[in-house]
Amino acid sequence: MAQPNAAGDLDAVALETALLEAWGQENAFQSSIDSRRSGAPFIFLEGPPTANGKPGIHHVVARAYKDLVCRWKTMEGFLVERKGGWDTHGLPVEIEVQKRLDLMSNEQIESFGMKEFNQACRESVWTYEESWREMTERMGYWVDLDNPYVTLDNNYVESCWWALKQMFSKDLLYRGHKVLPYCPQTGTSYSSHEVAQGYKEVEEPSVYVKFKLVDQDASILAWTTTPWTLPGNVGLAVGPEVTYVRVKITADAENWQGAGGAAIGEELIIAKDLMKEVLRHHAEILEEFPGSELVGKAYEPLFPDAVPRGDSQTAWTILEADWVTTTDGTGVVHTAVMYGEDDYNLGMAAGLPAHHTVEMNGSFCKGIHPQLDGRYVKQCDATIIELLSNPGGSNGKGPQSGLLYREKLYSHDYPHCWRTDHPLLYYAMDSWFVRMTAVKDRLIEFNSQTEWAPDWVGEGRFGEWIRNVKDWAISRERYWGTPIPVWRSEDGQMKCVGSIAELQQEVALAVAAGFENPDCPDDVDLHRPIVDEFTFVSDDGKPMKREPFVMDCWFDSGCASFAQWHYPFENKDTFDSSYPIDYICEGVDQTRGWFYTLLAVSTTVFDSISYKRCLSLGLILDAEGKKMSKSKGNIVDPWDHFNREGADATRWYMVTAGAPWSPLKFDPNGVRETYAKMFLTLWNVYKFHADYAALDGFDPETSVNDISSRPALDRWILSRMSSVASEYHNDFVSWNFHKACRDLEDFVVNDLSNWYVRRSRRRLWDEAENEDKASCQHTLHEILVIICRLMAPISPFMVDVIHRNLTGQPVHQAAWPLGVPGSLAGATSDEWDLEAAAATATIPPLDKKLEETMSLVRELAEAGRRIRVDAGRRQRLPCAQGWIVAGPDLSIFHEILSEELNVEEIAIEQDLNRFQKVELAPNFRTLAPKARAEVNAVSNEIKNAQNPDQMLEAIKAGGMQILGIEIDENDVEIRRTERDGFAAETVTIGQGENAFQVSLVLDMQDTPLLLSKGLARDITRRIQAKRKEMDFEIEATIDLQVWLQNAPEMFESDQTWVATETRSAAAVFHSEGQAPANADSFTVDGISVQFTVE
Repeated sequence: MAQPNAAGDLDAVALETALLEAWGQENAFQSSIDSRRSGAPFIFLEGPPTANGKPGIHHVVARAYKDLVCRWKTMEGFLVERKGGWDTHGLPVEIEVQKRLDLMSNEQIESFGMKEFNQACRESVWTYEESWREMTERMGYWVDLDNPYVTLDNNYVESCWWALKQMFSKDLLYRGHKVLPYCPQTGTSYSSHEVAQGYKEVEEPSVYVKFKLVDQDASILAWTTTPWTLPGNVGLAVGPEVTYVRVKITADAENWQGAGGAAIGEELIIAKDLMKEVLRHHAEILEEFPGSELVGKAYEPLFPDAVPRGDSQTAWTILEADWVTTTDGTGVVHTAVMYGEDDYNLGMAAGLPAHHTVEMNGSFCKGIHPQLDGRYVKQCDATIIELLSNPGGSNGKGPQSGLLYREKLYSHDYPHCWRTDHPLLYYAMDSWFVRMTAVKDRLIEFNSQTEWAPDWVGEGRFGEWIRNVKDWAISRERYWGTPIPVWRSEDGQMKCVGSIAELQQEVALAVAAGFENPDCPDDVDLHRPIVDEFTFVSDDGKPMKREPFVMDCWFDSGCASFAQWHYPFENKDTFDSSYPIDYICEGVDQTRGWFYTLLAVSTTVFDSISYKRCLSLGLILDAEGKKMSKSKGNIVDPWDHFNREGADATRWYMVTAGAPWSPLKFDPNGVRETYAKMFLTLWNVYKFHADYAALDGFDPETSVNDISSRPALDRWILSRMSSVASEYHNDFVSWNFHKACRDLEDFVVNDLSNWYVRRSRRRLWDEAENEDKASCQHTLHEILVIICRLMAPISPFMVDVIHRNLTGQPVHQAAWPLGVPGSLAGATSDEWDLEAAAATATIPPLDKKLEETMSLVRELAEAGRRIRVDAGRRQRLPCAQGWIVAGPDLSIFHEILSEELNVEEIAIEQDLNRFQKVELAPNFRTLAPKARAEVNAVSNEIKNAQNPDQMLEAIKAGGMQILGIEIDENDVEIRRTERDGFAAETVTIGQGENAFQVSLVLDMQDTPLLLSKGLARDITRRIQAKRKEMDFEIEATIDLQVWLQNAPEMFESDQTWVATETRSAAAVFHSEGQAPANADSFTVDGISVQFTVE
């Protein structure tokens, strides 16, 4: 413990920057870990950001939640080591370097030099590393950035190689195709990120094509917006539940434009719902049927020489597909296996031939058709339309009208290359896959063992993703990344290496077999182009070259749990003790990114869960709920807030603004409000305590004060602190950090500051030592220490300064108030002795009955304020007496309640009728039919009764008549109102069966004594405000003069009270005379008051 020093005023930014320097000198982060070295491990894995882009406000949000949990678990006694990480491979890095070096194609990159290009990438990834470090340190995120894992490091890459080798050995790795947006001009396939940069609205020809059935004199109609894919057609897809019709053309079309057509008598098949939209000819329906009846029917290939059938039994037949709809087209989908993702998936499932009709340079292969061979496909639309329109069509087997029914121009957004501005082709590229479908059941099982926050992400978004899992395409036709360690011979033999040692072994075998190879030292760089230069030898003596792909960078980060330790090559014990991971946290956009790849790798490599707990964060939007973007000018720079309100307020705002998984509408005004409401309030409470403690020499260690002997007000706030702390902890456990912080903020502002401190100020003004003063100081000290410890995980700066001043120790070395389970013998991150953990808690004793009593007192105080407002009586004008009618015994708080209600005396009364009178009113609904013409006269008698109580008794007794009309209880409405001079309000406490009512009655009659006291209190409030405005010290005295006009007599005792309350050495009250021109003035209830303070 320490004797507190005076607090001074709050300058959050200066406080935080000074504390950062102190933390650095103390090595505070590492010390907080070392002091829990004997605790149970709690394993956190940092999701690696890419340092070639500047950090933004969304990174601050994610880091706040990561830091929050790690600091909390550390305070609970767990050993929480936090290794930083950097994601240094992948597309964003390559794009930035390509733009900077103006390398717009693979050819240009290779001409520039792959080695030089990759070196530029290696350097680029650290462009903003310093910015990331500065942001991380400034916001107080404790993570080890001096010894991070880096995905480009050789050790990390080697561990990734090892993981892929495990998959290869389990037959989970295979070579296939993946349809990707591809630019023939640059020779590059693109990711969705790149594609999004180049969409353009274009108008292109779309065609309705007739596919002639083999066994019927009818054609089935299909529509496509990419005529160049028609030579590659090998199937047609229909919806099995969709209704189709076979129609006969009965008359020529009117106003026909463009190529195509159909002859009278020709039969076509089309979805019924699209018939009117598509057909331009008059036609009659011959029959209708579900799509399932079309499945299996064969049709004539449009270009018979384009695609070899091979051993396919389903080529050029009609297939069923649930994804076929009737929203556009014909309800029949043309399928070219190699040029669309749905096409490819359907083709692989149905056994269609997978054969390219287009070369990598974007031109048709030889042998497709003499008029198409070797030509760029996007320039062949007109030729294809012409071939289809010829009599008999492109295959000579169609009707005399040809195989084109009609063409039309179609406007749509189509992806273009962001480098060359050429249209992209969807093209089936050679690719490597992990057979995730083979481990689907294990994925589902492991996911069920993960604690998701919120749970509906694990069950819904993520769960749905893995229930519909597809094989993972892990290869990329890139340069900068972890090379796939697979070598392949021309005849398809393959070898996969999982370490540098295995690489060296294979190189040595090849050299021994007569193949030249460069040196392969122990520190060989495992990147392109170095590894591309090695040749292996197959078992039958043939050369093998490395597959020219790098891994999906998500594979890199998916290996982070073990690759960060260079497992299995070293640190085996470290890995074994830190796997699976206890906690990860990233944005919800990582559902199909890092969250998935961690689980995918752990399932395929270790047959194990990867992480036990995952906090999925919502998106961050601007204050109006719009996505942040540079073009909209709504990007928030976190430094604006770090340098104005500070990191504490920024972090607290982020956490309290909503549930972690809900979209955060970031409002800069909200940060300012948080600073003013929470942090200034808490600082003022702390300042109130610390300044008086310093003035009085208060030392919590040498001054003993038992809680049980303290006044009820102290015991109440301590019990409230205990209740709030317990709920706070429970909300932490259930991931409801926002609720925890809101409740604590409400406690600080309303319970502690607005009630306890306000009610206790006078207790510390007494210069002499006494038990009451000591009780207040001890209580404030204990409350502030607990608040500091509860807040430390969220906002770590200001509370550390406060805690150090109050206790002499950093708050981040302190124990969690609700216990330190991590320090218990035998504890793990998941299980511990609950009873033993509870015994380590340091929260004050709980007294729920006392809390309920005070809650009622505060409710009655609010009721008293409302009574005054309704009666037009100012708050500082006292009442002679107040009565509490019914309810529990509140006598221990009568003094407080008297002051809050501003009444001279509180009394207990059981009968509310004492303060009420009866008013009677006619009930016209029952009275009118009975009284008829006399109804108004009878009503007036009831309303104007001289003695309503006597009339009501007579009515209840029966036989009561007015003007000869018998009156019963249904003929009158009974109202109870306060008697003259009283005002009341009834409040309901509790809910349901436990609810009860308590009434408060105030005597509203004035006396000279009350008027004098009320005026004294109004004057005092104004003078106190003036003292604050003039920035007087607490103990400073003043000279006071007051001039009164139109005022009631102000008794000498009240003048003395004003002088005492305002610390006036001299106080003069003038009932006449003129105040000086510089006097302050105010009026209240027609009274004019002027005063000077010196």
